Amino acid sequence: MNLINIENITKYYTDTPLFEEASFTVDEMEKVGIIGINGTGKTTLLKILTGMETPDKGTVTRANNIVIRYLAQTPDFHKDATVLEAVMEGNYRHDNEWSLESDARTMLQRLGISDHGQKAGTMSGGQRKRIALANTLLSKADVLVLDEPTNHLDSAMADWLEAYLKNFRGALVMVTHDRYFLDSVSNRIVEIDKGKIYSYQTNYTGFLELKAQREDMELATERKRQSILRVEIEWMKRGARARSTKQKAHIQRYENLAAQRGPQQDAQLELSSVSTRMGRTTVELRNITKGYDGRTLIHDFSYIFLKNDRVGFIGENGCGKSTLMRILCGMEQPDAGEVITGQTIRIGYYAQEIRSDRPKDPAYMEPDMRVIDYIRNTAEYVQTVDGSVSASAMLERFLFPPEKQYGLLGKLSGGERRRLNLLRVLMEAPNVLILDEPTNDLDIQTLTILEDYLDHFDGIVAAVSHDRYFLDRVVRRIFAFEDGMVRQYEGGFTDYQARRQQEAEDSADAPAGRNPARAEEKAGVRLKSVKNRQDRLKFSYKEQKEYESIEDEIAGLEEKIDQLDKEMAANASDFAKLNVLAGDKERTEQLLEERMERWMYLQDLAEKIEEQDRK
Repeated sequence: MNLINIENITKYYTDTPLFEEASFTVDEMEKVGIIGINGTGKTTLLKILTGMETPDKGTVTRANNIVIRYLAQTPDFHKDATVLEAVMEGNYRHDNEWSLESDARTMLQRLGISDHGQKAGTMSGGQRKRIALANTLLSKADVLVLDEPTNHLDSAMADWLEAYLKNFRGALVMVTHDRYFLDSVSNRIVEIDKGKIYSYQTNYTGFLELKAQREDMELATERKRQSILRVEIEWMKRGARARSTKQKAHIQRYENLAAQRGPQQDAQLELSSVSTRMGRTTVELRNITKGYDGRTLIHDFSYIFLKNDRVGFIGENGCGKSTLMRILCGMEQPDAGEVITGQTIRIGYYAQEIRSDRPKDPAYMEPDMRVIDYIRNTAEYVQTVDGSVSASAMLERFLFPPEKQYGLLGKLSGGERRRLNLLRVLMEAPNVLILDEPTNDLDIQTLTILEDYLDHFDGIVAAVSHDRYFLDRVVRRIFAFEDGMVRQYEGGFTDYQARRQQEAEDSADAPAGRNPARAEEKAGVRLKSVKNRQDRLKFSYKEQKEYESIEDEIAGLEEKIDQLDKEMAANASDFAKLNVLAGDKERTEQLLEERMERWMYLQDLAEKIEEQDRK
C-alpha cells in the first residue's frame, strides 16, 4: 500500500533549485535511506514528506489517517520541560499513562539519559537529540521520518537502534551518513542528485553497484549522442538545402541533439595536503587525571603519540572522550598530570558542535558573518602541494562557489557549516588533527574524500567517533573508555569488537572464582592505558624486545636497498624487471623510514628512562 506519494515537485531555496519535477513514494514496511551531498535538499525532502514544508510546484498525497513522526536534525524543547515531560510530549496512546511513562523511562535508559527530572533545555546538543529520538520512537506511528538518528549515539546505542528499526512494523524514511547502519537497516536507497530523485531497491552496498551502472549508461548514451552530433555537424558544414522538407527535418534533428545536455559531473571536493613539518618531539600525555562534580572521568592516562599515528577514542557518551581531546589541544587543564607538546607541533581541533553562542569557542560561527570572512580570519592564503592557494580558491575546492562565499553563515545547512569548519581547521596547516565526531552531519561523499585525505596526511590523527565504518577505515589503534579505565586495542573497530567478544567468551569459559578480570576488580587493580605501566616510565616487554632488535632490522633493510640498487644497475635495459625492482625498492625505503621513526621513539624513551633512573 502506498502511504505517501510525491509527484513532479519543484522546490527552490532562495535562488537555488533543490528539486525539479522530482517524484518519490513511500510504501508500507519500506526502510528508505536518503543520501546526497550536503545542501541538495535531504532535510527539505523530509519536511515535505511530513507536511512541514510545501513544494513550489507539484503534489503531495498522504494516505488517510496515517500517523507520521519526525525526528529533527537539531531538535528543540520548551525550556522548562523536564526530560521525562519532553519525551512524553505529543505521545497519546491507547495504553494507560503508567505504561507510557514506564516505556519512556526504559527508552531513556537505553539512550544513556538517567536524570529524568533535569530540564531538557539545559542539556547538551547530543543529549537533546537522544531525548527527541526517544520521543519519536515512543509513539505508535505508521511512518517514522528520522534526520540523522545515529548522531551522538555510542556504538552500543547504535546497535540497539539498528535492531529496533529493523523490527519496526511501519515504514521508515531516514537521512543518515552511517554507512554500516544504512547498509544494515535500509531495503531501499533514494539518492538526491542535481535536482532529481533516483530510487534503488537495495541496501547501500547494492546502491553503490547500481549507481555505477547508471552512470556508465549515462556516459555511454552521451558518447553516442556526441558521435551522432559530429556526423550531423559535418553534414551541416557541407551546406543543407533548407527549402527541402526533408532537409528541414534534418536540421531540426541536429538542433535537438545540440540542445540536449549531457550528464552533469558532480563538483568534487578537493583536499590538498596543508600540514606543517613535524620535529622529533610530538605530543606526550603523562598521568592525566580529570574529573567533574566528584566523578573521575580520566584516571592516570599516559600515551606518547608517534609520528603518523592514527588513534581512535571510543566509549559511552559522557565518559570523558571530548574532555581528553580538549586537554590534548590545551583548551582544558587536567586535575593532575601534564601534556608535553613539541615546539613544531601545530594542533587543528575539529569540534563536535558548531557554536553560535560562544565567541571564544574554536568552532564558533557568527550567523551574520560572511562565509569568505570566516575563512579569511584564519588565513588569506595557504601553502598546499599545488602552491599558494587563496581563501576564495580553497572555498571553491570545498564546494562553496563564488555566489555562496558572500552569503551569511546563518543561511548554510548543518552539513555545509560542518564542511566549512573542516576547511577552517585545515587552513591552519596542522600536523596534529584532533577530530571530535567528524562524521556528524557530513555527507557520504565528503566523508569518503576526508578518509582518503587522512590516508595521505603527514601527521598525527586522533579521532573521537561512534562511526564504526570511519574507525575501521582510518584508525590503527583504539582506546576504549571502559568502567573508569582506558584500555588499548590494536586495529580498527571490527578488531576491537572481535577482541571484546573473545574476552567475553574466555571469561564465560573460566572456572568459577578464577576470572582474572574479576579478580583484578576485587583487588582494586586499575587497567593502565598504553603499556600498563606504573607512574615510573619503563619499557613494556614487547618494546624491550623490539628495542633490542630494531637496529639489526634497520641494517638489514639498508643492505636490501643497496642490493636492489645493484640489481637495477645490472638490469637497466630490462624495463619489465626494472619496474619490479623499483617498486620493491620504494616499498623497502618506506619500511625503512617507518622503522627509523620507531627507533627514534624507542631511543627517546630509553633516554628518559635512563635519566629517570639516575634521579
